[in-house]
Amino acid sequence: MFDQYFHQLLLLLSSSVIVIIAFQRLHIPSSLGYLLVGVVLGTYTPGPVIDEQPLKSLAEFGIVFLLFTIGLNFSLPQLYALRHVLLGAGTGQVVLTTAVIAGILWLFGLDPAAAFIVGAVFAQSSTTIISKQLAEQREENTPHGRTGIAMSVFQDVTAVPIVVIIPVLATTAVGFGAISGAIGVAFAKALLAFLLVFVIGRWVLRPLFQLVTLRHSPELFTLTVLFVSLVAAWLTNSLGLSMAFGAFLAGMVLGETEFRHQVESTIRPFRDVLLGMFFVAIGMLVNPAKIPEIWHLALAGAALLMLVKAVLVMLILRWSGTATLSAWRTGWLLAVGGEFGFALLAIALSEGVIDSNTSQIALTAVLFAMILAPFLIRYNHGLARLCTLFRQPKATTATSEPTLPEPANLSLEKHVILCGYGQRGQAIGRFLQEDRIPYVALDIDSATIDACPLRGKQVFYGDASERDILEAVGINTARLVVITYNDVDTVFRTLHHIQALCPDIMVMVCTSDEHHINSYKAAGANEVIPENLENSLMIAVHTLILLGMPMPQVLKRLQRQWKADYPLLHELLKEREKSKTQA
Repeated sequence: MFDQYFHQLLLLLSSSVIVIIAFQRLHIPSSLGYLLVGVVLGTYTPGPVIDEQPLKSLAEFGIVFLLFTIGLNFSLPQLYALRHVLLGAGTGQVVLTTAVIAGILWLFGLDPAAAFIVGAVFAQSSTTIISKQLAEQREENTPHGRTGIAMSVFQDVTAVPIVVIIPVLATTAVGFGAISGAIGVAFAKALLAFLLVFVIGRWVLRPLFQLVTLRHSPELFTLTVLFVSLVAAWLTNSLGLSMAFGAFLAGMVLGETEFRHQVESTIRPFRDVLLGMFFVAIGMLVNPAKIPEIWHLALAGAALLMLVKAVLVMLILRWSGTATLSAWRTGWLLAVGGEFGFALLAIALSEGVIDSNTSQIALTAVLFAMILAPFLIRYNHGLARLCTLFRQPKATTATSEPTLPEPANLSLEKHVILCGYGQRGQAIGRFLQEDRIPYVALDIDSATIDACPLRGKQVFYGDASERDILEAVGINTARLVVITYNDVDTVFRTLHHIQALCPDIMVMVCTSDEHHINSYKAAGANEVIPENLENSLMIAVHTLILLGMPMPQVLKRLQRQWKADYPLLHELLKEREKSKTQA
């Protein structure tokens, strides 16, 4: 038995590696590559087959970790600011999309219960694809990006009452009271889960992570992140809700702490691998032999799905006051199929609410929409421009973009990154703050972070020698990186990642070890400040003053020493002397 699963695992991994390498070389989204792997290794195609049940169970955790990381970037103030979009536009989009599509399908002769299920399936959008593609395009922090992600997450919540309704639809007599009661119970459970995770989480999570970080053990930190996300998922699952919803709530709690960047960096490898497995599991559901029979119906369904959702989202957002261009861009983001739709189809099929032929058409239609999704998202601006081509906006009635709060991961431009926030880092931070120069500080000493009043706002727990952490604090848009770590290996790792991510950025290293000055410069540091030398210079200056040497002469001696030791300062002093001569 072990050999069988081991061989299947090797087959799955080798196929994924080969296909993803090919897709990335062709600049095709990786999610489509995983879908292809699932089709090839599924039971509906000739050749090797892997057991799909263990894969499905494992792949579900990919969605859990995805919603957990999304939660890290959504704080309560953000959700409060988006309350009208979520409660109004989010609910309106799901209800109207379900109603419109179900009505069209019912007119074409589909059973009312089955039409409702297909409409609910089409109303879902893929948070996975939307968030990943927006992150690749660096649009996740734009107004349309944040609105689109928030609405897609809200759709996942609305899938909960639909799951409760499906067994009710399977009964012979479906009354309005039964459906209303099912919806009420689902929302009551969601509210209970929200209160439990937030009340317990706010009371427990920060002290827990403070205790863990005192051990300075990456292994323990990783275990704690996995434990917290899975406990929250188990809690909501015990209440009959989706595991992903609990993980999202836990991520929101941690998103308001100073640990969020390190937590996201820790969970990312698990998330990315398991999300890939999720798309493989989706691909295994596709029966290629059926496609020649149903492709025209599935393609029409995909077109219906995308057009109805795009138009409805645009109209709802315009009604709520969003600018037309932004409303269209959000509409095209949400005009994609959603992974929770597959779960709804599977439940409806098992309950007998929908037949296998209809479910295969709906599945293929959603799959077509998901295949087109990366391209819709990538070109959302062009599509929105095209939709507004013949519209003549009036300057007097133009509606401005909604003002949303900044996301949890700071959206900074031309800021300074302080790697290490001990005495040297704090001294630099005070100067930057007085001159109103934006900065972000990172440190792995939880005691230092805990004592800082700016924790979670400008000062975060995080290891700057990790590539993901540098990306999270905006290395590509920063002006300067200042490294004050004492550990030589940590400094070299940090410099290595900085050179790989942003080789043109200015980097300064403050060190107590003078033996590595040239090595740091060779590794990419523009300036290296030896702490011991500065201390010695200050002692020498005070010595000369106490001996009675005139201050101008002391300053000249100090200037000569600076010229010898600091090339950058030497150039500045040369420019100053030149200016004086010209004057």
